[in-house]
Amino acid sequence: MGLFDRIKKAFTGKDDSEEKELEKKSSEQAPESDQNSKPEPASPEEKESTPEAQPEEATEDESTVEEKPEPAEPTVEEPESKTVEPEPESETKPENSSETVKEEPENTPEESAPEEVSESDEETEEETTEPVAEESKETEEPKESEETEKPKDDVKEYDEGLKKSRNSFSSRLNHFLANFRSVDEDFFDDLEELLIESDVGYETAMRISDELREEVKLENAKKKSDVSNVIVRKLVDMYGEEGKDEDNDLKFSTDKTPTIFLFVGVNGAGKTTTIGKLAHRYQSEGKKVLLAAGDTFRAGAIEQLQEWGKRVNVPVQASKAHTDPASVVYDAVQRAVNEDFDILLVDTAGRLQNKEGLMRELEKIKRVITRELPDAPQEVLLVLDGSTGQNALSQAKQFNETTDVSGIVLTKLDGSSQGGVVLAIRNELHIPVKLVGLGEQMDDLRDFDPEKFIYGLFKDLIVGASNK
Repeated sequence: MGLFDRIKKAFTGKDDSEEKELEKKSSEQAPESDQNSKPEPASPEEKESTPEAQPEEATEDESTVEEKPEPAEPTVEEPESKTVEPEPESETKPENSSETVKEEPENTPEESAPEEVSESDEETEEETTEPVAEESKETEEPKESEETEKPKDDVKEYDEGLKKSRNSFSSRLNHFLANFRSVDEDFFDDLEELLIESDVGYETAMRISDELREEVKLENAKKKSDVSNVIVRKLVDMYGEEGKDEDNDLKFSTDKTPTIFLFVGVNGAGKTTTIGKLAHRYQSEGKKVLLAAGDTFRAGAIEQLQEWGKRVNVPVQASKAHTDPASVVYDAVQRAVNEDFDILLVDTAGRLQNKEGLMRELEKIKRVITRELPDAPQEVLLVLDGSTGQNALSQAKQFNETTDVSGIVLTKLDGSSQGGVVLAIRNELHIPVKLVGLGEQMDDLRDFDPEKFIYGLFKDLIVGASNK
């Protein structure tokens, strides 16, 4: 079972094989039901019996009608005496009956009515509101327990965080299929443009287009729904095949030495914010966290990280501006070892315009860390702004050429329509995505889950394909 079928089975309860069996059964049952429904009007005996049965029923109704008017004469006098009696009774009952109180305020004086109404209304409101509140509590409690039993929070986060990317891709695909007539060369040319615009990467777009030619022929896709289903299936399954041996989990120290994460990336990608959110996560888990302000050249970078340290109640190892970043990281490593910190998060500069100097600086920082702790850093995380699309992919290629990037952090996906860049990163760079930013809140930095991400990115198309 491919990734597409696994996701579809997990989130819709059905895969394509089950749907095809249901379609066959429904198609086989359809003619049988038509044959069974036709012989109903074809029986002449029923036609003859029905008119005879109608007059019999009519005669019975007439007989009953004729018998009823005889006792109706004495009953006419009784309702007259009864209708006279309830009028004075309704005037004497306002103190105890809540039904008559509602009708009386229109005719009774305003001074006496509100007192009687307030007493009765208070009693009725107390009697009605209390059980309703108890019932609402009883009904709300199982919902909370169901939510706690089923861990759907991450699914909702992916669903909401990738809404813009999902809507963008779906609208592009729907617009593409609106002009669909036949699967020809023009169709595949337009499909390649669609995939490139969706930031899945040039190589990925060409590969999908080539493989899709065979898939469309094999599955004999002629309808719009069939073609869209094949496109999405191919995207998802290719993503699953490329990541068979991929490890999306963060690595930690296996001994008592601190775990060190080194963050790299261009300025503005969200390195400092990611470090702050990750520090908050580990600090809330009870771990001892230290931050290192290794970006000593960008104006305000040190102060920004120190402000994050105050917010999450985590210390920051920092120095003066324009200090050698490697010396700051060296002091941070020594402090982490001597004071028994669990995790050290290192911020670095991101001056991509000075590529050669930046890469030499990053290599020096990494050498300082490994000299003090041979197994560190456990992760070299490249932070990419997900809203930049193809620019993020080119940045990943440049950093991967000079530094040993072990994982990627994709930020700002909630405000972007460029979520397809994850497909390009896996298919072209083979670098695992470890963390994704799905919002602006402190807890919106999530561990990357491929199946939940693909579901959030193609939800409408996967669910729509299952409903068609």
